[in-house]
Amino acid sequence: MRTDTALHTFAARTLNITFDDGGDINWVDADGKLWVYNNGDIAWTLASMALVWIMIPGVGFFYSGLLRRKNALSMIWLSMMTVAVVSFQWFFWGFSLAFSETGSKFIGDLKYFALRGVLETPSIGSTRIPSIVFCIYQLMFAAITPILAIGAVAERTRLWPTIFFVFAWSTLVYDPIACWTWNSNGWSFVMGGLDFAGGSPVHISSGSAALAISIYLGKRTGWGTARLAYKPHNTSYVVLGTVFLWFGWFGFNGGSALSANMRAANACIITNLCASVSGLVWMFWDWRLERKWSAVGFCSGAIAGLVAITPASGYVGAPASVLFGFMAGTCCNFATQLKFIFGYDDTLDIFASHAIGGIVGNLLTGLFAQSRVAFYDGATVIPGGWLDHHYIQLAYQLADSAASLSYSFVMTTIILWIMHFIPTLRLRTSEEGELLGIDDTEMGEYAYDYVGLEQEIGHTLEINGGEEAQTGGREGHHHLHHHNEKTVDTESA
Repeated sequence: MRTDTALHTFAARTLNITFDDGGDINWVDADGKLWVYNNGDIAWTLASMALVWIMIPGVGFFYSGLLRRKNALSMIWLSMMTVAVVSFQWFFWGFSLAFSETGSKFIGDLKYFALRGVLETPSIGSTRIPSIVFCIYQLMFAAITPILAIGAVAERTRLWPTIFFVFAWSTLVYDPIACWTWNSNGWSFVMGGLDFAGGSPVHISSGSAALAISIYLGKRTGWGTARLAYKPHNTSYVVLGTVFLWFGWFGFNGGSALSANMRAANACIITNLCASVSGLVWMFWDWRLERKWSAVGFCSGAIAGLVAITPASGYVGAPASVLFGFMAGTCCNFATQLKFIFGYDDTLDIFASHAIGGIVGNLLTGLFAQSRVAFYDGATVIPGGWLDHHYIQLAYQLADSAASLSYSFVMTTIILWIMHFIPTLRLRTSEEGELLGIDDTEMGEYAYDYVGLEQEIGHTLEINGGEEAQTGGREGHHHLHHHNEKTVDTESA
């Protein structure tokens, strides 16, 4: 029987791995070339992966709190469903389509189909971490993007078609945009576009898709005639979701350095600063109208700031991030009025927050990117933006933004209309289902057991026999009836 030491030696020999005095992993490829993987970088990237994962249910809670309570649970469920569907899609062919080195400038091939060959080889993102670490980290970006987009289906869609849509959209929209943005063969990457953590693949693509979904689905029943009926049902959920998102964004932006270095630290501090400034700016813009301080306004502004700083977080310094926050809080706040101007029902203002915020971040990156900031990791060399007198960079950023926005909108629309002509995949629910709520119609489960309360009181009325009990029952029934009248006022569509 082999000893533990012998087993470890055998495993290391099988993978051509040794360990140096500092504990770093030394891997020798088939050509005899030595690659060194830093354990600290691996640990930081894996921790950042977990931080980005927590953002996904954070989106679910954020969106759920903004909806009416009869649709609250389905949105949280959609966030968890997205993790599962995209995890399989990423294993099946998503990672290969986005990051295989042998594909085209637009999309990868199936070199890494079913994660074949994805383990100890150097990653396309950084040679300091193995491919398997880069793969699981990038999976979280792929998983969070569809839930950002499908928030647009809120309160008026069937759930099974949404599952299918997530798989199809990830394959046909997210993977190509991720490829041309981050893959070393991608056309935007080769051109010189700068996107540190996902301004185009994550935010512009999801925001544009949300607009396409909103236009395709049409307005919710009664939308535009009873706006008070669409107020957030649980502001605490909105705050909780924002906490998860803000917390996870340190891994989203800081982790994109793929190394525990000064560039990651800079990304973290400007992420926090930009979110803070943007939250305050949005809240002050809202205060000028209502003369009240809005928790939802602050949270919305913070998210807009996080979105805007995402593409720039590895390229700009702290002073620039203050301007990013001001512009994000201002532009995204005013962009929420576009749905009233053009008459589309973007339930959760996803286009305003993510597409507009992503474009603001991309364009400002073209102005304020600095080569010295990118070199904080000791390896990345870029010509910078306007601050470094590299004026063509703004044109690169504009081209990337326009391509991502238009491609996502057109391809999402095509997917939706193909599904429309397949009855089992048609997204829009019935009018009755919309009035009852998606939780009841599609799930039979509820975030709040008000249906169970009705059944419980009805059962009590049946078993109470005495006059006194009946009187009390009638009073209880009257109270419930009064409660239900208020529910109709605030929840009927």
